[in-house]
Amino acid sequence: MNKKIDNKMWVDAIKQSIAKLSPAVQVKNPVMLVVYIGAIMTTLLYLLSFFGIRDENAWYTLAIALILWFTVLFANFAEAIAEGRGRAQANSLRSARKDVKAKKLKSPENHEDFSEIVSNSLKRGDIYYVSAGDQIPMDGEVIDGVASVDESAITGESAPVIRESGGDRSAVTGGTTVISDWLVVRVTAEAGESFLDKMIAMVEGASRKKTPNEIALQILLVTLTIIFLVVTATLLPFSDFASKLAGNGSAISLTNIIALLICLAPTTIGALLSSIGIAGMSRLNQANVLAMSGRAIEAAGDVDVLLLDKTGTITLGNRQASEFLPIKGVKEQELADAAQLSSIADETAEGRSIVVLAKERFGIRARELTKLNATFIEFSAKTRISGIDYQGNEVRKGAADAIQKYVLQKGVVYPEECSNIVRAVAEKGGTPLVVAANNKVLGVIYLKDIVKNGVKERFEDLRKMGIKTIMITGDNPMTAAAIAAEAGVDDFLAEATPEAKLALIRDYQAKGHMVAMTGDGTNDAPALAQADVAVAMNSGTQAAKEAGNMVDLDSSPTKLIDIVRIGKQLLMTRGALTTFSVANDVAKYFAIIPVLFFGIYPQMAALNFMSLTSTRSAILSAIIYNALIIVALIPLALRGVKYRELPANKLLSRNLLIYGLGGIIAPFLAIKLIDIILTLCGLV
Repeated sequence: MNKKIDNKMWVDAIKQSIAKLSPAVQVKNPVMLVVYIGAIMTTLLYLLSFFGIRDENAWYTLAIALILWFTVLFANFAEAIAEGRGRAQANSLRSARKDVKAKKLKSPENHEDFSEIVSNSLKRGDIYYVSAGDQIPMDGEVIDGVASVDESAITGESAPVIRESGGDRSAVTGGTTVISDWLVVRVTAEAGESFLDKMIAMVEGASRKKTPNEIALQILLVTLTIIFLVVTATLLPFSDFASKLAGNGSAISLTNIIALLICLAPTTIGALLSSIGIAGMSRLNQANVLAMSGRAIEAAGDVDVLLLDKTGTITLGNRQASEFLPIKGVKEQELADAAQLSSIADETAEGRSIVVLAKERFGIRARELTKLNATFIEFSAKTRISGIDYQGNEVRKGAADAIQKYVLQKGVVYPEECSNIVRAVAEKGGTPLVVAANNKVLGVIYLKDIVKNGVKERFEDLRKMGIKTIMITGDNPMTAAAIAAEAGVDDFLAEATPEAKLALIRDYQAKGHMVAMTGDGTNDAPALAQADVAVAMNSGTQAAKEAGNMVDLDSSPTKLIDIVRIGKQLLMTRGALTTFSVANDVAKYFAIIPVLFFGIYPQMAALNFMSLTSTRSAILSAIIYNALIIVALIPLALRGVKYRELPANKLLSRNLLIYGLGGIIAPFLAIKLIDIILTLCGLV
């Protein structure tokens, strides 16, 4: 975000801070409502001083009133700047949403028979046609065609994605643009209820509701405020009685009682609580994840079991050739040469990796296809074999049982040694492809699932935080166990079916765990609906997106780990600032209370260990600090406490040490410094 936009956001936040002085807004935050009422009361006390009704020096009462108003404004500003970030994101998204002409089809089979209507007139169930250059008018499910789609307006990712009918990549989002080919789409959302509309509403905070944790914390803060209200209310009659009994001094003024209440109430966290939640939502949106509720983010922070798909999350998603394993009597180079020949026309990632490995190991370069006069045998799910026929030669590669059947039909014995190699590769978690040339088995290509760099370290970090990782895969148990060991996950679910995933989640939840998982297919929908944190891929099916409580716009399976970190950071930030705020109140209590009773009990001067100049300087210093600390902590509330991979008990100990001890020390130092400045300036 450039400087110009930043400046505009700051100006807008200041305006919003003033607008939020409305009683209707202030009543939503009970703790700051007390400050708001205190500001009004001290302002009235100042105005009454013009009529000779005063309980303190007029300028002193005015100073207290102004500082309390600034305290309210600073709290408003913290919330406004957090909301401003959301509005900036929403404006960016809104620019991607335009009312465009949509080609509504009468029949999905006839692309020429359509009527042009405005996109917001489309209704759920309508069918429309889009081709290269068209903007997708409304969220939907592809029912025919395949096309390349630019989703950069929403995801920020410049690389186009493929959307096609059937499978797990059939969902399209309104506001994205078709780059090539065409699609027939069935609308899955009403106007105003599209994915983009929901996202704009969420980032603007228009539909953000307080989470259960926020409500619970607010109840605690209100309870503390009521306790301090009762305590301070009793000081007025008690000080009047004590002054008469002691025969010297006077009762504590109403102005000082109000200022004392504001200092002792948990105003710091009360002022920042809302901005912490909004900022957490904003950080999630910056990661290109749309949370359907604030509760989902908090649940992510409490997750202790993580279910992760193997393909694309733990492994690169494409198996790579790693070794050529010839049988006895066959040279490795001969096997590599035949393997490369059988893979020349194979455009899969596995096929290309075989060509590359043969080139790297033996310098074998791909042949000139025109010179070979070759016929290519394409892979099919039925035969599970591919290969090449050229100049009277036959080369085949495929699954072990398929090649075995192939050579047996040719009247050739399938070597036992090859079966042993296949078994050894499978035990390592690899995929064996057998190569045969001219009906002779040459050996095995070892295809390996490549575990992503750094994944093992990330799982170790999660383990330190007390999070258990479980890999989900359709592989057989032997292959799954090998990959799980290499990746460093805690457990795995092999040959996973929708029912098995659902049963696994329910089992962990029954034991009191919070479970998170990610998915993109219709078969993932039941498990996503059951999980506490369910991240659906934006590229996935409508069923998966509707079942999840978060949608990853980037469709990156590894995003789940980042979501957990953002959720934990939100909880850490709220806990740290609550600890700091409560510790602040304790410190201010010991700093101010003794000074208030100097006039009545001179002996209490011994408790003035900070050597504060007077009651007025103590009160002024305390409420000035009370206002400024809110401003000082706004960046931390927006940025969040630095995330660390530590178990909950260690995080608690660390927060108590840093924010608890810091919250006690900071007020003593700051109040004394402000007291010195006020004294030197002759203001007290």
